[in-house]
Amino acid sequence: MEAIMSIRGAHYELHFQSLHRQGRGWAFPCNAQGEVDLDRLSERARNNYFFARALMGREYAFPRVELIA
Repeated sequence: MEAIMSIRGAHYELHFQSLHRQGRGWAFPCNAQGEVDLDRLSERARNNYFFARALMGREYAFPRVELIA
């Protein structure tokens, strides 16, 4: 898997927006293709990532990749 992208201080995040609570959701560091390096996440963040993925379409919107400056 490609390493987490870093371009002039910018990086990418994979966002899972809550379908029921406006402004709530999860964000995880990723590469430009939305791939999250699970080995670099803490155990808690990894569990949150799997939780958000498992509930896509029910509790969370399908994720989107955002470039963070």
